Amino acid sequence: MQVSWVRHRDIHLLTVGRYTYTSDQRFRAIHLPHSEDWTLQIKYPQHRDSGIYECQISTTPHMSHFIHLNVVEPTTEIIGGPELYIDRGSTINLTCVVLYSPEPPAYIFWNHNDAIISYDSPRGGVSVVTEKGETTTSFLLIQQARPSDSGTYQCNPSNAQSKSVVVHVLNGEYPAAMQRGGQTFSPHTHCILLAVMLLLAVS
Repeated sequence: MQVSWVRHRDIHLLTVGRYTYTSDQRFRAIHLPHSEDWTLQIKYPQHRDSGIYECQISTTPHMSHFIHLNVVEPTTEIIGGPELYIDRGSTINLTCVVLYSPEPPAYIFWNHNDAIISYDSPRGGVSVVTEKGETTTSFLLIQQARPSDSGTYQCNPSNAQSKSVVVHVLNGEYPAAMQRGGQTFSPHTHCILLAVMLLLAVS
């Protein structure tokens, strides 16, 4: 009895028994003696490896089993970026989300201006809460924001690319967008709503 693996994307015979029939050295058939398990190993998987793979068994009648492989790449997002505006004295709340990860990251580091944030620094009021799961979320909280807290913050998961956001701590200025309580508002929004209300009143 022979076990073969076929890639359906190009109908390419990859392995027969323990022999490999592709020049791509990332593919290898693994079989433990006296076992019924035949494994197709793909090292360093890439997006183009996604698709249907068929395990064929040379029995009579012929037997096959189809497996759909979906290769995903973990991505990192910081909600509200790439720039956030914070009132002095309020709480900076940065939320980093790791998506499409086969398993939760082992750790997530936060940096401020390329320096790892120390949660027990003399500055105080800095904490991180990380919720691991199918989607992992890390919350960086900095209380009593001050101008020295301005700068670039970077979220660094162990299994995904880092993501950055630029934080501006303001002294009463009101730019085009302002973060209050973890949300982003635009002062123009109130003008639009007021205009709609006036139109309704006239009609």
